[in-house]
Amino acid sequence: MLKQNNTDRIKIGLAGCGHLGKIHIKLLKEIAEDDKNTVFCGVYDINNDIINAVSTEFNIDTFGSLAELLSSVNALVIVTPTSSHFEIASKAIEKNINLFIEKPVTSSLEEAEKLINQAEGKEIKIQVGHVERFNPALTALDKFDIKPMFIEAHRLAQFNPRGTDVSVVQDLMIHDIDIILHLAKSKVKKIDANGVAVISDEIDIANARLTLESGCVANLTSSRISLKKMRKMRVFQNNAYISVDFLNNKSEVFKLTEIDVPDEGMTFQLTDKKKIIYFEPKPENSEKLNPIKNELESFITSIRENKQVKVTLNAGKEAVEVADEILKIINNSSSN
Repeated sequence: MLKQNNTDRIKIGLAGCGHLGKIHIKLLKEIAEDDKNTVFCGVYDINNDIINAVSTEFNIDTFGSLAELLSSVNALVIVTPTSSHFEIASKAIEKNINLFIEKPVTSSLEEAEKLINQAEGKEIKIQVGHVERFNPALTALDKFDIKPMFIEAHRLAQFNPRGTDVSVVQDLMIHDIDIILHLAKSKVKKIDANGVAVISDEIDIANARLTLESGCVANLTSSRISLKKMRKMRVFQNNAYISVDFLNNKSEVFKLTEIDVPDEGMTFQLTDKKKIIYFEPKPENSEKLNPIKNELESFITSIRENKQVKVTLNAGKEAVEVADEILKIINNSSSN
């Protein structure tokens, strides 16, 4: 097990001050204000204009180079474009700095594997920012025995030029890929996929059908040119149907059981021997409904208490591996 390599005082910094970076900055400031043993040291970005604006807006220290930032912290949050994740993370690992890396962890499977090899034996924590793992709609299901046989996921977003440096598979679908691998706890056996670029130069709409070694089949649809937002997943397993609405932080469970089993929620009698129980599970600490803040707090706790991070570097790598394969299949089919 990796362990923290210094005192309990966590000195955290951030690289990348774009739209998502500013959200992280705000939350890191809140965390540091509430936790005297966490110090938010400051931020770095390659764009000096952005650095100056962020310094004024958030009243935080800034660094003139990545090297200066790395020499001042023992934990780093990387919220730069995906293409730069590997280079920054590699330099941080070299200096034994704990890392939180936004998803996707790297631009390619090869880069992710290099980071895993570089981090081997290092006494640092590395967490990947698959934020939906911290969504109350999903954490509410932690206490349930989930053994999915069929999963359907729809993740639709309105067009935003900010995310078009990568395909919709890497930008949106990768969330659902990670969740499916997490829930099914099985490797992917077969992939069928198709997609098309509509507005940007990258794939904007994609559909993938994953057949897992466990026998589970998952159908994923992602689009970033939708008229409305949707982030839903439907999970079917023996005697149960689970609906997960990530957008509205809500889950619903329909469970088929024996008529004499004590009720857990609303009940619908199906036959003389069977009934359906419906309920909406609530997560622990349901008042904490900010998944990004929750994942940052979890990262800091993992460092301080020497715990395994919730989303490991290997989990981030596995999601990238499946996303890469989906893109290869789409690109090969479109070139034929």
